[in-house]
Amino acid sequence: MGRMRRKADLPTRICARCGRPFTWRKKWARVWEEVRYCSDACRRGKGPDGGDGQRGTGQG
Repeated sequence: MGRMRRKADLPTRICARCGRPFTWRKKWARVWEEVRYCSDACRRGKGPDGGDGQRGTGQG
């Protein structure tokens, strides 16, 4: 069995959408090199940037 790591010792990345840092997760172990986004919302383009085009349209 593998050795336990402290959370501070895990690798981190910067989200390509929102620019926030995020930490390695066990479910990403096999695909960590391909992970670019911190969440499903950022991956879909609906992150904190308001990329969904719905906010601020003045239609309401």
